[in-house]
Parts: sequence; structure tokens; C-alpha cells
Amino acid sequence: MALILSGRELAREVTDSIRTRLAGAPVPGLAVILAGDDPASSVYVASKEKACHRVGIRSTVVRLSGLTDEASILSRIRPLNDDPSVHGILCQLPLPLGIDRHTVASAVHPAKDVDGFHPENVGKLWRGQNGLFPCTPLGVMGLLRRNGITLEGRHAVVLGRSDIVGKPMAAMLMMADCTVTVAHSRTNDLPSLCRTADILVTAVGRPGMVRGDWLKPGAVVVDVGINRLPDGSLAGDVCFSEAEAVAAAITPVPGGIGPLTIAYLLLNTVNAMEQLTR
Repeated sequence: MALILSGRELAREVTDSIRTRLAGAPVPGLAVILAGDDPASSVYVASKEKACHRVGIRSTVVRLSGLTDEASILSRIRPLNDDPSVHGILCQLPLPLGIDRHTVASAVHPAKDVDGFHPENVGKLWRGQNGLFPCTPLGVMGLLRRNGITLEGRHAVVLGRSDIVGKPMAAMLMMADCTVTVAHSRTNDLPSLCRTADILVTAVGRPGMVRGDWLKPGAVVVDVGINRLPDGSLAGDVCFSEAEAVAAAITPVPGGIGPLTIAYLLLNTVNAMEQLTR
């Protein structure tokens, strides 16, 4: 039976460490721009607000309509860049149609880019320099290390090539001395490739796509996918019941990587505050 890699305990440890660091320190400020009325985005932003309140981070949400244009969002970012009480800025995705997310990400000051999407921070990640990096891959790396999973020399396969998870995940695994293969929808014979993975990270948004017979016995499986099923329940990209019988370790959905994304967002905000107030 596989070891269950729950993210909840690590998330508590991260948030407890943040409370300790903030004792007697300046209050960090996080500003979130929420454009439109996407239900999932609204729920996620509300969760961020609650998490900020629990650790002592001041959270501000700038709510814009779904008819907001790119110029309006950029005009909201500029004063936040200049506001010394704001140490972290993020623009909740997805953005309304017609707005280029790369343009928006590039408008956020790189020192306040707690999502890690600014080109300067992307470049620092790939060059192995210090910077602000995407929260979900940071959570994955934290969970693997906390559970003593060896990374050096192992073959990691990342399913998905998004800027949010797939690409930064590949970079972080390479920096940890893994040999990394990035797979995607055009990859030939995906099951055979997955069977070569010592560590498999999935972030494709297709519930139950990865079956138990796709896995190498003893593999470590990290399921980043969070998919809402017709009955309202959540499922990952991996068929958990099948994979659990083959893998050495596996993350559940929910309760695996999900709690870590917000925890590492809070950590990025505190790190940004400390850099900006030195």
C-alpha cells in the first residue's frame, strides 16, 4: 500500500512558521485582482483571504467586472506597484476574454510578483537564482523533501507544460538533479513514457486519465489535478484506487497539493515583504 503524501500537515507547518516570523514584524500586504465572476476563482480568492487573516497578512481584493478591459487592469496594478504597504500582488486567473495574461503578469513589479509569473522571476528560476516562484510547484518540492523522497538522479516525468505548473515544476526538479521529461497532449505513447518515471507529476486537468497500469511499480505519484465531477466531488488526474496499489507514495485529491498552494503563496508574500523592507 502506498504512502499517502498529505499536504495538510506541511501546510500547517508553513503557516505556523509564518506566524512566528511575523511576530513583532511589519504587517505584510497582499493585493489580489479578481476580474469577472468565475465561481471557482471567487471561492479560491475567499480561501486566500481567510488564510491571510489567520497568519496576520493584510489582504485586499480589487474586484472588477467581467467586462473589464486590459487597460483597466493595468491601471489598477500601477498604484499597487507603488504602494509601500503592498508587498505581494497577484491577478487571479483566468482573466476575462481578450486580456493577455502575459501582459498582465509583466506589469506586476517583479519584487511583488508572488505568483512567480513575471519574466524576470521566470528567468531567475531557470538560471537557478533566488526569486519569487510559482506556489504550486514550490509546494510539490516541499512535500517531496518533507517526506524524505530522494530526487537526485531519478527520472521525473511531468504531465503538462503550463506556465503555472508544468514548466516551473520541470525547472525545479532539474535544479534538484532529477532527469526530467515534460509530456503533453502531443506526446506519443504517453502510458509507456509514464512507466519510465520514478517520479510522476500530473497537471493536465483530466480526471482519472492516469491509470494504475501507466505506473512503474514503486513510483512516486504527485497529482496536481483538481477536477470537479458532475456530482460535485473532486478528483485528480490519477485514478487513485488503481495507482495506490502500484505506487510507493501518492498524493490524494483533495488534501494533497491543494492546501500547499495557498500556504506557499503566504510564504512568498512574507519573503517579498522582508526583501522590500530591508
